[in-house]
Amino acid sequence: MGRNRYKIYEPTHPHFVTCTVLNWIPIFTNRESTGIIIDSLKYLQQNDNLTIYSYVILENHLHMIAQSDDIAKTISKFKTHTARKLIGLLIEKNVTTILDQLRFYKKAHKSDREYQLWQEGIKPKLIQSDSMMIRYINYIHNNPIKRGYVDEAAHWRYSSARNYEGVDGLIDVERFW
Repeated sequence: MGRNRYKIYEPTHPHFVTCTVLNWIPIFTNRESTGIIIDSLKYLQQNDNLTIYSYVILENHLHMIAQSDDIAKTISKFKTHTARKLIGLLIEKNVTTILDQLRFYKKAHKSDREYQLWQEGIKPKLIQSDSMMIRYINYIHNNPIKRGYVDEAAHWRYSSARNYEGVDGLIDVERFW
């Protein structure tokens, strides 16, 4: 079996994607680390034609529905940039426990680097209908509720649920309704 069994056949269409930290290590536990994610997504919105319909950032992964001129390339840019910035932050803050884990769990074929931050792949799912879009938006927004972090989706700071409630969120989204 190849390393990436999930293929993107419609690179310009909206996809549900998941980016997971290697071995589910909790990295996004403070404003600095989540800020790197937010800033990177905003940059890609402005400079890479990224459209985000929905997103949520949790402590060790993020989900979003997004599209661009080539979603695979855009997400690759996102993961490369954020990995560099987040590893730099961990080194600067001397977070050796997490750095040791990122070194230990790094895949053997990643011999060009000391650390690996993201798991390989994004598990893309092509959004094929309005009902599918709504189902995935609700899934994304309900993730923090399901985990017991909040009682209402709009209370989770790092989510587009606020945008869908008519409140400015941290990232501009293209609301589906």
